[in-house]
Amino acid sequence: MKFTAKYLTSSAAGAVAFAAFYAAPAIAQDEDGATEGKVEEIIVTAQRREENLQDVPLSVTAISDDSLEALGSGGQDIRALSGRVPSLIVESSFGRTFPRFYIRGLGNTDFDFNAAQPVSLVYDDVVLENPILKGFPVFDMQQVEVLRGPQGTLFGRNTPAGIVKFDSVKPSDQPGGYAKVSFGRFNNLNAEAAVGGPLGEKINVRVSGLYQRQDNYVDNVLPSGTTEDAFGGFDEFAFRLQTEINPTDNFEILLTGQIRDLDGTARLFRANNFTRGQEGLNANFDRDVVSVDGQNEQSVKTQNASARVTWDVGPVSLISVTSFWSGTSTSVGDVDGGFGANFLPPNLFGPGEIPFTAETRDSIPNLEQFTQELRIASNGSGPLSYQAGVFYFDESLSILSENYSTLGDPFNAPGGINIVVSQQQESKALGLFGSVTFDVTDQLSITGGLRYNDDERDFVVVRSRDTQFPGFLQNPLGTVTRSVSDDTVTWDASVTYEASDDVNLYARVARGYRAPSIQGRILFPPATATPLEDGVSVADSETITSYEGGIKSTFLDGRARINLSGFLYDLNDAQLTAVGGNVNANRLINADNVRGYGFELDAQLIPVDNLYLTAGVSYNFNEIQDENLTTAACGGVRVDTFPDVSLCTVLDPIVTPAAPFSAAIVNIDGNSLPQSPRWIANWTARYEIPMGDGDFYIFTDWAYRSRINFFLYESIEFQDANQLEGGLRVGYETDSFEIAAFVRNITNDTSPVSGIDFNNLTAMVNEPRIWGVSTGVKF
Repeated sequence: MKFTAKYLTSSAAGAVAFAAFYAAPAIAQDEDGATEGKVEEIIVTAQRREENLQDVPLSVTAISDDSLEALGSGGQDIRALSGRVPSLIVESSFGRTFPRFYIRGLGNTDFDFNAAQPVSLVYDDVVLENPILKGFPVFDMQQVEVLRGPQGTLFGRNTPAGIVKFDSVKPSDQPGGYAKVSFGRFNNLNAEAAVGGPLGEKINVRVSGLYQRQDNYVDNVLPSGTTEDAFGGFDEFAFRLQTEINPTDNFEILLTGQIRDLDGTARLFRANNFTRGQEGLNANFDRDVVSVDGQNEQSVKTQNASARVTWDVGPVSLISVTSFWSGTSTSVGDVDGGFGANFLPPNLFGPGEIPFTAETRDSIPNLEQFTQELRIASNGSGPLSYQAGVFYFDESLSILSENYSTLGDPFNAPGGINIVVSQQQESKALGLFGSVTFDVTDQLSITGGLRYNDDERDFVVVRSRDTQFPGFLQNPLGTVTRSVSDDTVTWDASVTYEASDDVNLYARVARGYRAPSIQGRILFPPATATPLEDGVSVADSETITSYEGGIKSTFLDGRARINLSGFLYDLNDAQLTAVGGNVNANRLINADNVRGYGFELDAQLIPVDNLYLTAGVSYNFNEIQDENLTTAACGGVRVDTFPDVSLCTVLDPIVTPAAPFSAAIVNIDGNSLPQSPRWIANWTARYEIPMGDGDFYIFTDWAYRSRINFFLYESIEFQDANQLEGGLRVGYETDSFEIAAFVRNITNDTSPVSGIDFNNLTAMVNEPRIWGVSTGVKF
C-alpha cells in the first residue's frame, strides 16, 4: 500500500496548527474543571535522573511497555521501533543480527562488524558499542526513550545524532510477575515471562526471559530443483537475572547477568528485483520465493555481567556502573542474490544478469567490551543540582571475513573459500564530564555541561588466500596496520522557562562528537588499489553543533499533551560510508559539512473516556555540502549487457563515466543522506469497553515514512517512494489475565528497504504480514 507525501504534509501542517490553537487557552485552564481521563505523567531519565518529560529541555519520546508489547506481537526484533517515534529509522542488511539506527537523518550504512554509528544504544546505563550488541532483544522493559540531538555531555562518545535508551524492569520487594505467549503465522512462537520479589530481608531478585521462533517460509527455486520453506526462520532465546542487595537503607547493589542466543537464516538478498530505469520492485518480485545457490545462515551469542552500586551519603549519591559484555557471531549470505554467473550457459544463471557470484561470511570470533563509570550526583530539591564523573571504555574485537565460490571452479580452495580477511581492533576511550542545573527563579532554570573525550583505536588487517584468483584481485597480499586517536571537548547548554503550569518553553545548544573510524573489509578492494593499503580507509572525527528549541504543553484539563521542537544542525567532517560500487566493499570518507533542520511533534489525546490517541510527526531536511566530494556509483557490468555499461540510472553529475567492469564516479554535493526520509509519522488509537471484571479493547498503530535513498549517490532504481505499516490488536484484559488476536503489517505493505548495487539490481524488503493470537497472565 503506497501513498504520496502530499497528504502527509497537509496532515503535519494541521497538527502544528492544532498545537498552536490549543497551547494558548491551556494557560488559563481552571483546575476545578479537571476530569479523571488525563494523560499520564511520563517519567524519563534522559538526564541521568528521574524527571517529568515535560521538564526536560530535550526532544524526547518515551515508548511504554504496552506499546512495546504490541510492536513485538509477531516476534519482531528491535527494528520494529523504526518509524514508531519521530525522526527514528532502524534498518539492517543482516536481519536480526545487526541493526542500524538513524536519528534526524544521521546514521551509518556501513555493514562491517566494526561500524561506528552516530546513534548510541544505552541498555540499563551501559553503552552497547558493537552492532551485534545493539540487537539485544527487547523484553521485560520498563520504558524505551529516544533522545534526539547530540548527547555529548552525560553519555559521551559517538552520540552526535542521539541515543536510544532501554530501561528494564528492576527487582522489587513486592512479589509478582507475568507470563505471556503468542502463536502466529509461519508457526511463529513468542513467549516471555518474568518473576520477582524479595529473597530474604535485604535481597530482591527478578528473573526474566524471552523465547522466539519462526519456521522457514521462503522457497528456494533453482533449475536443479525447488527447496520448499528454505529461508526466513529463526530461533532466539534471551535471559536476564537481576539481584538487588540492600545492606543498609542508603546502600544498594544491583547485579545483572544476561545472555542471548540466536540461530536462523541471514537477510535474504533478491537479485534483479529492480528494473533498470524504473522505480520500485518489478514483476519478478515474489516475497515467498528466491533463487540462490549459496549458503544462508547466521548466529549470535552474547553474554553480559554488570554491577551498579549506589551509595546515598546525604547531600550526594555516589554511583558506580561496571559492565562486561562478550560475544561471537557469524553470518553468511548469497550476496549476489541469484545463482550462477552470466559467463555460463543461459540456463545456469539467474534471475536476470548475474555478472559474477558473490557469497561472503562475516564472523566475530571474539568480542569483549568493558566499561566503567564513576559518578557523583547531588541529592535534595534545592536550586542547584549537579552531576560529575569519569567514564572508561575498552573494547577488543576480532573479525573474520571469507569469500566463497559456488561454481566449483579450479581456483577454489577446499570448502569453497578462496579469500580470507582477518581484522583485529583495539579501542579505548576516556571521558571526564560534569553538568550543573541552576533554578534562577521558580520559572527559569539553566543547565550547562562539559565533557572531555579521549579516544584511540589500533587496527590490524591481514588478507590471504590459498589459490590464485587471476584477473580479479591484485597483489601484494599481506598485513596492514592503522592507528587513530583524537581528543576533544563536547558540551551543552539549555534554558527552561515555565510559562504556566501547563506550558514549558526550552532552548538548547549542544556539541557532539564521533571518534575517528577505520574500515578494512578488504575482501574486494578496488582493482586500481595499489598498494594494498589503499583498500583500508580512515575517517577523521566528526563534530556537530545543534540548535534546538521547543514547547511542551498539556491542555484540555490534562486530557491532551503536545510537545513540539525545532532544530538546526551543522555536522562538520561528517563521517560517511560509501558502500558497493564495483565490489562488495565499504569505504569511509569525510564530507566538509552536512546541514540539517526540521521539527518533531509528539501528541497524546483522550477526547472521551476510554479512548486514547497518540500521534507523532517529524520533518528532516539534510544536505551534504562538499563541492568536491565524489563516490563510485552502481557497479559495472558486461558491455554486451548494457551499451552504456552502467548498472543503474544515476541522477548525480558524472565526473568519470562508467567503463566495462568499472563504476562511474559521481559528485554527491547537495545530496541528502541515505536512509533519511523527509517525513516520518506515527499514530495509535486504543478504545476500551468495560466488560465484567475487565475491558474489551481495540488497539491500532501505524507508521509512515516518505521517500528514502539507499546510497550516497542518487539513482532511479535504488530508492523507495514511501512505506506505510500498520498493526491491529483486539482483546480482553483484566488485572490478571489477557487474551488477544493481532495482525502486524496488516495491509501487507511491500517495500524495498535497501539494496546491493555492486553486481546487479538486488533488493531487500520489509517483513511480511504476521497474524496470530496471544494470551498472558499477571501475578
